[in-house]
Amino acid sequence: MSTVLDLDRVRDALRSFRPRKLELPVPPRADHADHMLLTALEGHTKLAADHILHPSMRGKLVKVLGSLSRRAYIEFIDSSPSKASDDSDLTRRILSRALIYDLLLEILWNLVGVEPQWARLDPCEVEKGIELVLALIKDLESIERREYGEPTVLRAVIEEQLRSMKIVNKGNSMLAQIAERVEKELDSSNLASSYFNAMAREMRSNLYRVVYERGMCKFGNDYALGLRWLRHLGYVQVSTNPALAARAYDDDPELWERFREYAIEVLSKEHPEWFKDPERYADDIAMEATRFGLMENFLVFRVPFILSEYHDGLVSYQLNPLIANDVGKSVEAAKEFYRRLERDLKVYDEYLLWGYDVPEKGRPNLVIKVAAAYPESMEIAERLNELGIGQNITVSYSVAQEILVGVAALRGMARALRRGIIPTQTYDTNMGGRLEDHLRETIAASLLRKALSSIEDSKREEFLDKLAERLGAPRDAWSKLKSESLESRIEFLCGKRVLGRDLLRREFIEALAESGAFGSRDDIERMLEPIERALKLSGTFVAKRVYEILFAPWNREKWVQYLVKEVGISREEAEFVIDRLDLLPASKRKPIDTLYTFASRNMTNTEFPNHQLKVVKEVEEKKIDIDKLRESVMQPLDKEALDVLMKYEDFVKAYEASPEVNELLKSVGIELKYGSRGVRTDEWPKYGPCLKTMREFINAYLRFRDKCVETFKQLARELGLA
Repeated sequence: MSTVLDLDRVRDALRSFRPRKLELPVPPRADHADHMLLTALEGHTKLAADHILHPSMRGKLVKVLGSLSRRAYIEFIDSSPSKASDDSDLTRRILSRALIYDLLLEILWNLVGVEPQWARLDPCEVEKGIELVLALIKDLESIERREYGEPTVLRAVIEEQLRSMKIVNKGNSMLAQIAERVEKELDSSNLASSYFNAMAREMRSNLYRVVYERGMCKFGNDYALGLRWLRHLGYVQVSTNPALAARAYDDDPELWERFREYAIEVLSKEHPEWFKDPERYADDIAMEATRFGLMENFLVFRVPFILSEYHDGLVSYQLNPLIANDVGKSVEAAKEFYRRLERDLKVYDEYLLWGYDVPEKGRPNLVIKVAAAYPESMEIAERLNELGIGQNITVSYSVAQEILVGVAALRGMARALRRGIIPTQTYDTNMGGRLEDHLRETIAASLLRKALSSIEDSKREEFLDKLAERLGAPRDAWSKLKSESLESRIEFLCGKRVLGRDLLRREFIEALAESGAFGSRDDIERMLEPIERALKLSGTFVAKRVYEILFAPWNREKWVQYLVKEVGISREEAEFVIDRLDLLPASKRKPIDTLYTFASRNMTNTEFPNHQLKVVKEVEEKKIDIDKLRESVMQPLDKEALDVLMKYEDFVKAYEASPEVNELLKSVGIELKYGSRGVRTDEWPKYGPCLKTMREFINAYLRFRDKCVETFKQLARELGLA
């Protein structure tokens, strides 16, 4: 065989490789280093690298890594491609070297990241470990150069690691930007060192890591890719829904192919009925496709979940939105997903925790997303948390929803703890960005209606057509709406997909001015500017109020006493339970949505990848002193903005307490100063933001489900099972 290795040949080998399935019992291992190397060579490099992240490794880390270095060096030499006897043997040797490189690099990122703090490893040991692993990689790079001139396998592995960052949100992300900067600093004559130095610098100086390490706030991700890199920066949560699950498949085309392979190899044997009648089992298939697509997320966050005793490292899974108002079906669906997940995680944990003494394996690092659009969500929340299954309260925009469902979750956690079950972290989501969108859309629609009322009946169609053209509305969609009601067309034009997220959009202001209903263009701008400024704070106003009611020092003690009295647990247990509930500001639209909601306790900010990028740029460009943002969730906002917002009924419904909330607060002993016009429990399903979001989630779920069903129909024909 030739001693020259072609980079494309190595890339092809890496793309076509599939890890060996993990099985029980774990094959014989001599020690931790032996276990890590053998696990990596079976294709599970990240699992093997995570094995060192355990408190039992304290005092042993350097010796274990030294033992790994000895074994890996010998294996690397023995896997020289120049000794290959045929093409198959060449592929095997390439893969062996690639897996060793990937294992060692993943160990480096684990040691450079925040993970050693979670595992309580000795900092001096960690630094020594970094030195020896980097020295080994550099030696392996030198071997490649001696053998065939270039470190081709190392380059291919680095390319793949950077690719996993670049594909996040199709490149519009903080991680993609980091990858691009690192790539520019790669030195082909000193590849390992240049890659390590560039990536380590990025990781250590990252804004989110700095904020996390200073104890100012925790963070999560609203996206299913790139999570391992974010974990190194201190991220402890990922939130998903049907639309995000579908995007993971869209952004990583290989995921669909792997799911097809899994369906053929596993599901065709376990569930042949799914292939014979996919339509009948559509929801089961969609659930399994979601679980498969999210599986890597669960594995990435096993380490923080286990090390924090179920406080961090959670992955959100949204229940089928078609049954979101059915308590029995929702609880059963959650339990079924939980069972399927636990089956696989039991196997994974046997490898991750091999040789360690741990009290529990396989417990899913799962929180079930339950839609607070329905009153039934309170009972679902309580019942799930009683089982030790965490929850993510979603489709929630108002003080009423977030308090009532959040307290139901607290009661469930308290009952679980009373039975000896350590509660799983639960999140109380505040969908502030979606509230802001809804308010802007309703205000814009109101303005457009008034404009139309000032225009002659015969000229209204022409006015709307001109506005649609100005705003760049898709022509096909607009044409289809011609036969719809006037209200439907107004809603379409004022929606965020056409008007955008700015009432001050020039085309919209010009149309309002031409209607003659509001005065001149300057008059309209002066009218809309304070409204737009206020709208940008609307979701944050709600988040701050929810945080104050639940977690402010003057209220927190009252909730402790409430749980002690209501459930019959001790004071210490009540404090433990309250610590397991975090407010989760979500659906961010602009950097201040994050920067104004920092809190050192009971707060996790979850964000889209492009939003992370915006936050980093905002802090850099405006030279913001982040230390001044400590506990920013408790800092007051613009009173004038609040006065503007209180003129709008849907904001009042979100911001003020409801009669049901006031009844609860009175029983807890919290002063009633939060109003009483909040959205009532029976109004939740009809509340504007709830209606819009549930419609979007249901449509996204149906599209994803249809795609899954079509995939199974194709596979059934290929396998002769149709």
